[in-house]
Amino acid sequence: MQSTAVPSITLNDQTLLPILGFGTYKLNGVAGVASIVSAIRSGYRLIDSAFKYENEGAVGEAVRQCGVSREQLFITSKIPGLRHSYNEALYSIEESLYRAGLDYYDHYLIHWPNPSQDLYVEAWQALIEARKRGLVRSIGVCNFLPVHLQKLIDETGVSPSLNQIELHPYFPQQEQREWHQRYGIVTQSWSPLGRANEIFDEPAIKSAAQKHGKTIAQVILRWHVQLGAVPLPKSTSAERQIENLSIFDFELSVEDMDSISALGRPDGRRKDQNPAYYEEY
Repeated sequence: MQSTAVPSITLNDQTLLPILGFGTYKLNGVAGVASIVSAIRSGYRLIDSAFKYENEGAVGEAVRQCGVSREQLFITSKIPGLRHSYNEALYSIEESLYRAGLDYYDHYLIHWPNPSQDLYVEAWQALIEARKRGLVRSIGVCNFLPVHLQKLIDETGVSPSLNQIELHPYFPQQEQREWHQRYGIVTQSWSPLGRANEIFDEPAIKSAAQKHGKTIAQVILRWHVQLGAVPLPKSTSAERQIENLSIFDFELSVEDMDSISALGRPDGRRKDQNPAYYEEY
């Protein structure tokens, strides 16, 4: 079993969070279980799932098969847009636990704000209650803009511990990250490698990889960590899983960081999933 150690940070609720995790989108069934088990045995401790991924059961089975104690793992899931009303949100959390066969989630998040429904405060209140009941240890959100985050804080007095957002070199989200930092909210990155598209051909990233003797993926993931973000790469290959973990033995220079961040584009989102109007069900 690989012994790569991933450092942790302390969230605003005093929960410890590994600063690099493993994404599980489209990892389903027996093959999904095998990939997640491989990731845990490679050294990942933060495993990110969601109701919408339809793989909470696979994640739970991987937890049972992996040979690592439950207490060492940090398991996340998320509530879907259809379940934002208070009672439905609570039921969804309970059902998530039943599907996974777990006693608790370390993290539970609201997947999207779905502003046209305007029920995300109810969903947040349900997460607060779930934490009180011990169903979840820490609560946060995904894809929330500052206006949505501020509404949660103003109406409940409880700040999310984390906001998981689209973040990669074509979409660095500087203003959003700065807002998070002011309010003590950790930034977590989905699609951290931009789905390995043309980003991998960018000269600035290739140059940094050559200089440090690292792969392009390692440089991009290191860029996330030095921004203060928590990336969630996904891979089914054990070799690539270990490669993506091996980013703690080098440091990008200020020039490296600036040149990669300069790749940001106004239309940098991979798809038109702007939380101001995008709806997820």
